[in-house]
Amino acid sequence: MKITVIGAGRWGSCIAWYLDRIGNSVTLYGPHDTPQMTQFRQTRTNGLITLPESIELNYSLSDSLAGADAVVISIPSQALRGLMEEIVSVGMQDRSFILCMKGIEIATGKRLSEVVSEYTGDKAKIAVWIGPGHVQEFYRGVPNCMVIDSLDDGYKKQLVESFSSDLIRFYYGEDMIGNEIGAASKNVIGIAAGMLDGLGLSSLKGALMSRGTHEIARLIKAMGGNELSAYGLCHLGDYEATVFSEYSHNRRFGEMYVRGEKFELLAEGYYTAAALEKLSRKYSSELPICSAVYDILYNGTEARSALDRLFTRGLKQELH
Repeated sequence: MKITVIGAGRWGSCIAWYLDRIGNSVTLYGPHDTPQMTQFRQTRTNGLITLPESIELNYSLSDSLAGADAVVISIPSQALRGLMEEIVSVGMQDRSFILCMKGIEIATGKRLSEVVSEYTGDKAKIAVWIGPGHVQEFYRGVPNCMVIDSLDDGYKKQLVESFSSDLIRFYYGEDMIGNEIGAASKNVIGIAAGMLDGLGLSSLKGALMSRGTHEIARLIKAMGGNELSAYGLCHLGDYEATVFSEYSHNRRFGEMYVRGEKFELLAEGYYTAAALEKLSRKYSSELPICSAVYDILYNGTEARSALDRLFTRGLKQELH
């Protein structure tokens, strides 16, 4: 399969490496003046992963997309709409798109597949590729399980069968709403976990995982999805890689935030917290943990005060 990967960050470059590894013809696209593409052009490595010469580096969007059987997108979630406008401008919106990114558009509260479909209509197939795993571990040969979902069952089946290997076992997703919301929101839970680490309260992560999954399940159900999706690979199944891992940007961001230290890398959960706050109000679905993270990040609430509020909430049955 001829595949173009848009986004030369740590995950996009890993996806390009993986797809090349399993026998696809891969082009990695990014603007020529970005630090990531400059580094790959000069050394073929970003310090985490080394790209083989078989992967083409291309700086022209139209050239990269021409003839592609599939377009994988791995960029910051809030930049997706701008990218789709660029893709429309070069007349390539009829490609098949695979979103390897986790987020919710803040301005609209839309899932990322919904944003893409605004520009493609029924002209393109759209899938999401989500689940646990870190670049450092995949590159070392550590296997994991992930999910591919799409409203087009035939396309979903094609991708799962084509992309599965000894390194990644793919499962068929069955709930686009649940999978996208679950994948995005786990980053907010990751920030909360980092805050617990920073406050010396890591033993509370068990309660965080249990209650966090429960509140996201409620939101998914309120939005029309399957609440059980929150307990699958998109959300709970991704907690180990997000809530505990040293490689997790979101966990690390939360830890450094409560310590008053600056974190320079992308933490998608920061933006997702704002989007979830809107969805919570829209669907009248309580999200106490996510709202606490939002208050800390956006309203300046002191972290321990926000945590205290969670513990002083009215008593209730655990599984109510």
